[in-house]
Amino acid sequence: MNIPSHWVNVVLFVIMILLIWISITNFSVVKRFLIGRPMRTAELYTPHTKLLWFIALPILSADLYSSVSYGPEAGITELLKLGPAAKWYIIPITFATVILLGILILSYIMGILAYPNGGGAYAIAKDNFKPRWISLVAASSLLVDYILTVAVSVSAALEAVSSAYPAVAPVETELANFCVFILLVMNLRGVAESAKVFAWPTIAFMVCMIILIFTGLYDGWKNGFVQSTTPSFGTIPDGITTLLVLKAFSSACSALTGIETISNAVPVFRIPQQRNAIKTYIALGTITSFTLTGFVYLLYIKGISPKADNTMFSQLVGLYFGDGVIYQIIIWSTFIVLILAANSTYTGFSHLAAIVASDGFLPRVLTNRGDRLGYSNGIITLSACASILILTFHAHTNSLIPLYAIGVFLSFSTAQFGLIRRWLRVKGSHWKIKLSINILGAIITSSVTVIFAVTKFMGGAWIVLIVLPSIVCLCLAIHRHYEFIAQELHIDVTNEFPEIRDVTTIVLISGVHRVVSNTLSFAKSLGGEPIAVYVGFDDDSIHKIEKKWEEWGNPCRLVVLRSKYRSVIEPLNRFIKVIEEKRGSKGHIHLIIPQFIPRKGWHNLLHNQTALQLRIWFFRHKDVVITTVPYHLKK
Repeated sequence: MNIPSHWVNVVLFVIMILLIWISITNFSVVKRFLIGRPMRTAELYTPHTKLLWFIALPILSADLYSSVSYGPEAGITELLKLGPAAKWYIIPITFATVILLGILILSYIMGILAYPNGGGAYAIAKDNFKPRWISLVAASSLLVDYILTVAVSVSAALEAVSSAYPAVAPVETELANFCVFILLVMNLRGVAESAKVFAWPTIAFMVCMIILIFTGLYDGWKNGFVQSTTPSFGTIPDGITTLLVLKAFSSACSALTGIETISNAVPVFRIPQQRNAIKTYIALGTITSFTLTGFVYLLYIKGISPKADNTMFSQLVGLYFGDGVIYQIIIWSTFIVLILAANSTYTGFSHLAAIVASDGFLPRVLTNRGDRLGYSNGIITLSACASILILTFHAHTNSLIPLYAIGVFLSFSTAQFGLIRRWLRVKGSHWKIKLSINILGAIITSSVTVIFAVTKFMGGAWIVLIVLPSIVCLCLAIHRHYEFIAQELHIDVTNEFPEIRDVTTIVLISGVHRVVSNTLSFAKSLGGEPIAVYVGFDDDSIHKIEKKWEEWGNPCRLVVLRSKYRSVIEPLNRFIKVIEEKRGSKGHIHLIIPQFIPRKGWHNLLHNQTALQLRIWFFRHKDVVITTVPYHLKK
């Protein structure tokens, strides 16, 4: 029975409200429960926060390996526009994809040897090209690809489950965003923590794929490798064009996204980091090539075609194992590994964003490490952007794939040309072999990039081709902002020294009560004579405060300001302007604001938060020193 989507939305909304309520009332407890205990900075360099290569293999390769389950389907979908006679083209297309995979892995191994500190294409381009925008093209391409990887992988995972359980289909979008939230929490707990949870499901999926392929090969040995369902091979269908074949090839190449994750995340490996990263690449290339070739061959001999409500992978598993226990195990392992494919990009995205931010091209907050030593702000940014894409495209993989892969192949090309320049400049041992590998890689990846841009342009690639230059321009604008700030804040340490200036202290009061008494006590303790300022809205309130102040013994000078428009900020600003005109730039103005703090967080909703509004406005508009004096209520 189908689940009404509006009920799911209601349940998710209630859960969200509850989480917000709990977070407000006791945020630290919720945070500790979800994220775990804070880790000391020194623990960043301990072995338990780094990954062994055979643990890193399932964690960092989940993106590339899992795309085997939907990449070939994307290619076959393009070919079927000409009918079943065109299905055989997926065989040579797959062989070309595997060759491209090998070339890319060799190229990225060259990148690891040259740049062991990670960063991938961005680090390579930054070191070998003087124009800043070239390295930013590589970085923005990868960052966009990481976001799309999360959206596509999670959407594909939900489609795999809805193929087996149609009742899930109406709530795919909501469940996809819930999966992104789970990934967010797990990655905020740290790389090593998520590795313990996510390594084994990926290995299980690899085992399931190998079992599926060998089952298919056994069936072929028993019933023939060419069966009644196998489409004809070598037939040239009417209407076939080079552009269509290239379009199918570009769609199938979505199975290659994620190769760069390992090179970007070299620092997360245990020492020796380069050797362990290279081992991971070799193992990944071997397993992926075997799986991709075997899977496509089985799809071909069984003549399976894409269906809107059932993935080709699900159809193939059903043919060999029915809908029993093995089918359920394989489908759920596919779901999990596609979720983990999204997870593998969290490490790459957060590390790359931190590197770019440390160079001043992205906000500095992306360089901050969280309680668990991960780049928390990058992890949150990735989750938020992926959730927006999932909502926009309703978790449909076919809608997202046209946006996919063009960015990563653009970064591939940038990295290859950067390495070519490096070998020509640095040379070193075996540099001619390395140069040859990267020249071949540059030619092929550039060709694939052009193919993607042309064949997928109207399908949605135009969006990426607009977004990428926009991100590059934004990065350059951020960098200019940081440069302007550095210039404006620079001082000549030989001639400029701090000097003592007079301070005019203003205490804003709302009446005569314990909170004001506490604030005046603090102001008087600083030395000098403070000025108490009261902003009144009518004659009665002004008369009342003047009388009360006199009864209190006039603890300091009182200035009463009348507000014509019931605003505290406007008359206070006029008063401060008068003081500034009298004192000029030779004095400081110190505004002290009393504020009582309710015992329970939700009590804040019952008060007008004037102190907060004043702080925000004066910080934004005036060079005034602002101090808030808290008074904690006991009830």
